Parts: sequence; structure tokens; C-alpha cells
Amino acid sequence: MSPRKSAADTRLTRRRILDLGLVLASAEGLEGLTIGRLAAELGMSKAGVIGHFGTKESLQLAVVDAAAEMFVREVPERARGVPRGLPYLRAAGEAWISYLERELLPGGCFFTAAAAEFDGREGPVRDAIVRMSSFWQRELRVNLWRAVSLGELPADTDIDQLLYEFVGIMLALNHFLQLHGDRQAPARARRALERLF
Repeated sequence: MSPRKSAADTRLTRRRILDLGLVLASAEGLEGLTIGRLAAELGMSKAGVIGHFGTKESLQLAVVDAAAEMFVREVPERARGVPRGLPYLRAAGEAWISYLERELLPGGCFFTAAAAEFDGREGPVRDAIVRMSSFWQRELRVNLWRAVSLGELPADTDIDQLLYEFVGIMLALNHFLQLHGDRQAPARARRALERLF
């Protein structure tokens, strides 16, 4: 086997592990992610799975990164090219609703579930989850400020309050979709965002 083919096979195997890990962790939590289960479901040895990551924590961190890639692709990237400020916020809000509505992961929003699982803990996995959340909130906050500076929102807008409510709408959407199976939740989230802005 050529080194090029071997490297491509290694990348493909790692991707398969991460894709399955993301699906399992979204529904069962990052702590429920085990090397043995991944190996069994992929028809691999435990050593074959661990060889790609080294430790369970490294696997969890790689799954968090894979979840971040998916979120960025499905939400901020879909709003790319839209003018900054209120148009961007509306486009990002619609992309976020669509992301949850399309049920790309069986457990809904990976970061909502992971935040609840790790919010009372310390360590690298929690830190990675916090970094992703902070990155996204910073992006939203910049656009809220931009909307105020352009006069799209009132000059006295409480940016932190608006950000809190924006994120809160999405958390509620995930809750009603996942826990209650409420198919009307996306329409409610859209109405809530329209009122917010």
C-alpha cells in the first residue's frame, strides 16, 4: 500500500470514528462515548480506535471540534455574505433554527447537551465547549453592536440582554423539539426572533 493511500485511509477512518462519535455523543452525552462501543459499531478493534486519539478525553475533544465544524458550516457559514448588523442576525437566526429543525443530530443541538453535561465540571472538554460558545456569542454581539451603530436597533439597546434573549430562544427551541417533540417550536422561535428584532 502506498504511503499516500495509507494516509488517505487513516483520514477516512478517523472521520468515520468522529462522525459516529458525534451522533452518539449528541444523544447520549460525551461521557457515554466509549472506545469499545465505537469499535464495535464500526467493526474495528479497540486498539484501532484508540490509535487515532490516544485517550478518551482526546476523543471527546475531537468530537467537540467536529461538532463545532458542523455548527459553523450550518449556521454562520449560511449567513456569510449577508450584510453585517441586523440582516446578518436575522440570517444567522434563521440558519440556527433550520439547523435544529432539520435534526442533523439525533440529540439536537450538540452544544446545548454538552453544556448541560459539563457546566459543573472543570477540564479541557468543558473549556473547549466554553470556547465555542464564547466564539459564537462574540460573533452575535459584534453584529448587535453593528446594528445599533447603523441605527437598525435603538441607540439605547441593551446588547447583553438582547444576546441573552437571542440565545435563550434557541435553547428553548432545542428543548421543545427534543424533549417534547413539538413540531410547532420552529415557527414559535421564528416569531420570537421577529419580535426580538
